[in-house]
Amino acid sequence: MLLSETAMKCEAGKCGSDDASMTKKVPPKPLRVEKPTVEQLFNVKTTEVKTITTAKEQINYGYIVAEDAKKVDIHAWFSGYVTKLFADTLYKKVEKGDALVEVYSPEVYKAKQDYLHSLEYDKKTPSPQMLQSARTKLRLLGVSDEEIKQIKTERKANELTTIYAPQSGWIFEKNINQGASFSTQKKLFQIVNLDKVWMEVKLYQNEIEKLSRLNHFTVKPRGIATTYNAKKSLLYPRLDPKEATATLRLLMDNSDGLLKPGMYAKVYASADAKNRLVIPRTAAIRKNGIWYAFLATEFKGEYEPVIIEIKPLDSKHYEIIKGLNEGDTLVNNALFMMDSDAQINGAY
Repeated sequence: MLLSETAMKCEAGKCGSDDASMTKKVPPKPLRVEKPTVEQLFNVKTTEVKTITTAKEQINYGYIVAEDAKKVDIHAWFSGYVTKLFADTLYKKVEKGDALVEVYSPEVYKAKQDYLHSLEYDKKTPSPQMLQSARTKLRLLGVSDEEIKQIKTERKANELTTIYAPQSGWIFEKNINQGASFSTQKKLFQIVNLDKVWMEVKLYQNEIEKLSRLNHFTVKPRGIATTYNAKKSLLYPRLDPKEATATLRLLMDNSDGLLKPGMYAKVYASADAKNRLVIPRTAAIRKNGIWYAFLATEFKGEYEPVIIEIKPLDSKHYEIIKGLNEGDTLVNNALFMMDSDAQINGAY
């Protein structure tokens, strides 16, 4: 009977020995809050959420053009005939003050004689108003101050008049030849200065909104080793309906003279550098319109899916908006395997 009672107690887990040294106490297991996780012990590579300093960049294309303000049309303020052509070829380079053409104009020759007569008359009978009127007429006809002084000094009127270049540049238009006649309506030359040029950059419609954040522009013309810095100038207030593109004007220095109108170039535009929290693109997976990452738990080999908010930063990274912190460890590969196991385990 005693043996039977002892056996019943042992089955109930209450048996023991009177010897205290034979008693064994089992420590309680630690408490663990169960969360849906995925356990993977093989072929899992991890990465950390990190902060990098970067600037958003976009690439566009465009063409070099001459500045409007650097284009000068040369007109004679009188009619006449070409007697000697100095700027005799198209695209000839001229400096400010160079002689472009020598002409004969009956109108200008008569004005010179009138001024000469005014000088002679003023010598006998002072007539400052008449003298000033004759001098002003010559200036209004485009006669240079140097030639007016020469008439006064030499007391002689030259029947020929020279037209000079008002600025340095290139002859982009030439509309007269040796012996040609011309009138006040005829454009004789166009001189274009290329010390500074524009670049007209084509932007797609969805890029216009980002333009305010882009402050640095680098231009790389095709076929030229030099890279140029450019300054944002003007966004044209209309789009090309055929291409659905807007045009951005950049200002560029061309003191080396390598840039030519019509050149094709690539533009690298970037914003100011900024610290951003990023993860590799391989560390995020999209499911049912929601982005997830698999976050390492405190238990080795277990990963918890977490909802994250991200946006593309470049071809290799996503920028973290919400859901992760710097230093978090994430799965960086085998995401489809993790996704499959997560569904089996009811993780999401």
